[in-house]
Amino acid sequence: DNQRLKELQALPLERKVGFTAARIAEWYNHYDGKVYVSFSGGKDSTVLLHIARKLFPEIKGCFIDTGLEYPEIRDFVKTFDNIDIVRPKVSFKQVVKQYGYPVIGKEIARDIHYMQKKSAWAIRKFSGEGKLADSRYNRNKYSFMIDAPFKVSDVCCDMMKKSPVGRYEKQNGLHPIIATMTEESFLRKTTWLKSGCNAFGNKHPKSAPMSFWTEQDVLQYIQLKNIQIASVYGDVLRDVDGKYYTTGCKRTGCVFCLFGITQDDNPNRIQRLKITHPQLHKYCLDVLGLRKVMEFLKIPYEPEADFFNECYKIKK
Repeated sequence: DNQRLKELQALPLERKVGFTAARIAEWYNHYDGKVYVSFSGGKDSTVLLHIARKLFPEIKGCFIDTGLEYPEIRDFVKTFDNIDIVRPKVSFKQVVKQYGYPVIGKEIARDIHYMQKKSAWAIRKFSGEGKLADSRYNRNKYSFMIDAPFKVSDVCCDMMKKSPVGRYEKQNGLHPIIATMTEESFLRKTTWLKSGCNAFGNKHPKSAPMSFWTEQDVLQYIQLKNIQIASVYGDVLRDVDGKYYTTGCKRTGCVFCLFGITQDDNPNRIQRLKITHPQLHKYCLDVLGLRKVMEFLKIPYEPEADFFNECYKIKK
């Protein structure tokens, strides 16, 4: 329950590592070693792989090469042994052209997608009928997106990640260990409350042994154990209040994904991309079409002059 989750989240890091190791061992033994670590190259899954390989050095990792990662992430992944690399059958460009752009959030994008298709289900939901009215966001706030001059959809993750990893698991008979944490989303918290860390009974069984960790725990572990993370993060430091932070990117998910963009700090992820990866910035705006999306949403995509000049000096 919620109280148990709060108790776990309040534990010192050493206890959390012990609990996580126990969940990994339970999962590994239950499936006779037919498991793998979902390794994105990000800081969370790097910590997960580090803990898992302390227990089982031969445990396999799997990286989904979607083409949406920072180049530093892909280079970092290649420094590890025993990592299988899988790829989607379609590109991000094909997905957004056929289905639509991932914007704001998954639930919003899904509803807008079906409203654009004039689905009777979506129309009833937007009108607030019965159980279909249940939602965690204000529909009125986002109804303007129905008339956007581009398609909106939530299927990108399914096409680019879930589909290729599903084929990988089926072909190899492996069960995933993932580095998701409940603090990241309401959905992940709900999933943990139903199934705990090791969801043996789910339709798609998966282990999330770091569910009760926080980002601060991850950063503390990285610094404490002095483990290497992808260079795009920069260094892990502590501020005057003792809070850990990275000097580079805070997140390294899919570079061109706009889920959560309205919650970004200033400058947002696309503005920062102009500083760190100018070629990728130009590509996502002009080739993938994110310029028209962000202009419609009135979200800036060019960094402010002062910020750009300051970052440029630092880079030089």
